[in-house]
Amino acid sequence: MEISLEGWDIARFDEVDWLPWGGSGASARAKILAVGDGYNLTLVEADAGYVGDPHVHEYPESWYLLEGTVRNQGLEMRPGDGYVAAAGSTHTDFATDTGARYLLVFKI
Repeated sequence: MEISLEGWDIARFDEVDWLPWGGSGASARAKILAVGDGYNLTLVEADAGYVGDPHVHEYPESWYLLEGTVRNQGLEMRPGDGYVAAAGSTHTDFATDTGARYLLVFKI
């Protein structure tokens, strides 16, 4: 069987640079781990006190919490929790008091 990597974007964690991540309060950083069909698989690390900027999702967004706690749309989320935000939904509440590490799949 022939194995093909056509259509695959595979990144090695240690070979991907950290980038600044928008928001206010404390800082956050991100690693874009892979991109496919315009969607980004991204690891984000946010320091305690980080607050995400309000925005409207033009495309669906998927999110999974690995570490810490996050208040999202008024709900306290813990490791193992996740969400999918539909295209057209408004994101008005996102913050961490503990710091957080999460995976995010989104399209710009």
